[in-house]
Amino acid sequence: MRAVSVRLGRSVHGAGDPGFVAVLVDVARERGVAGHVGDGANRWPAVHRADAARLFRLAAESAPAGSVVHAVAEEGVPMRAIAEAIGEQLGVPTASVDPEHFGWLGPFAASDSAASSALTRELLGWDPTGPTLLEDLRAGRYTAAAVA
Repeated sequence: MRAVSVRLGRSVHGAGDPGFVAVLVDVARERGVAGHVGDGANRWPAVHRADAARLFRLAAESAPAGSVVHAVAEEGVPMRAIAEAIGEQLGVPTASVDPEHFGWLGPFAASDSAASSALTRELLGWDPTGPTLLEDLRAGRYTAAAVA
């Protein structure tokens, strides 16, 4: 048996994503403000779900046993930019808020967790091509799905 670990970024985004970004959108809709903690400079690594799926396949087929690979297309999207994109889509203001604004997601919303996939890209020749997190947000993939 050969084992490989694939570490996912905080946001694995794309159509139908029920994860952290969808929760951020729901919180902004419910509270009437798209929030970020502090100056919003803390970063979230992100990857489009199609790119993550392709990496899982590459890892299963080609990664050496015991490898740890990072499914990160964007090393760190500033939380303020995420909040601004959500605010634009929902028509709500963007503001600095306390972590409690996000409920159970507060500690994640407040933390800085940049990550790199440079070694993964070199090892497996992985080249993410999917839309960025901000492109998905600005295309309404989260706000349209939540309204429907």
